[in-house]
Amino acid sequence: MPRNENVFFSAAGAATGAATSAVTSAAGAAAAWRRRAASRLVHRARRWAQNAGAVTAERPGLLHFARIGPGTRLAHPLGTVFGERWIHLGDHCIIGEQVTLTVGLMPTDARPDAEDPGAGFGPEPVLRLGHGVVLGRGSHVVALAPITLGEKVYCGPYVYLTSINHSYDDVRLPIGEQWPRTAPVEIGAGSWLGAGCVILPGARLGRNVVVAAGSVVRGDVPDFAVVAGAPARVVRRWDAAAETWQPPLRTPAPVPFPAEASPEQLLDTGDLEQQA
Repeated sequence: MPRNENVFFSAAGAATGAATSAVTSAAGAAAAWRRRAASRLVHRARRWAQNAGAVTAERPGLLHFARIGPGTRLAHPLGTVFGERWIHLGDHCIIGEQVTLTVGLMPTDARPDAEDPGAGFGPEPVLRLGHGVVLGRGSHVVALAPITLGEKVYCGPYVYLTSINHSYDDVRLPIGEQWPRTAPVEIGAGSWLGAGCVILPGARLGRNVVVAAGSVVRGDVPDFAVVAGAPARVVRRWDAAAETWQPPLRTPAPVPFPAEASPEQLLDTGDLEQQA
């Protein structure tokens, strides 16, 4: 026997359900639109803050560097920066976000003193970056004795360079309260420091030196060498007499463009680089 049905209330329930579903769908769409709009607003605000907070020669903000070369940019947000009157930045340097650049053990008045322009560390820069230096995100460069990076030294993220180190000679005092040891640091032009490596006081790296990620470097490293480990040791060197690397490289040198590339393809590549 067929069941009795209330046609009126069934139709009303269906209509109410459809209306509720439509309202819910519209509310969901509105909520999704609001989330997208908020996301775009946050990203635009962050981009604006990054551009406005970046430090350049034209917009040094509150910092008083000894020099900021043209084309050099310190990304926002900055890391800890003090003693900048003894920091010399070359042209076209790229300083990533949260990079620490310090001279001394604590902040001092960064404004030059007209009566004694060399007060503190003297008239010469203590921390000097050559032209085209790149410091990756989260890197630290801490100087008490001079630190010099040659031209086009590239540093990966979270690299630590320091010319100051704790001493522990006196067992009666906490290590943090003992006067530290210092020694100058030099990084030769064209070198590449891998992510997370540590360069200790007294390190002197030659030209085009590769420091493997996570290495701890002290002492002298010759030109055209690869070092790795903690403590780092030379694992590969350029043999000038044989004009080859020893031990030999595992793979051939990369070629920017294949030999079979046509002139039209090379021109197209140039157009893409300009657009980028």
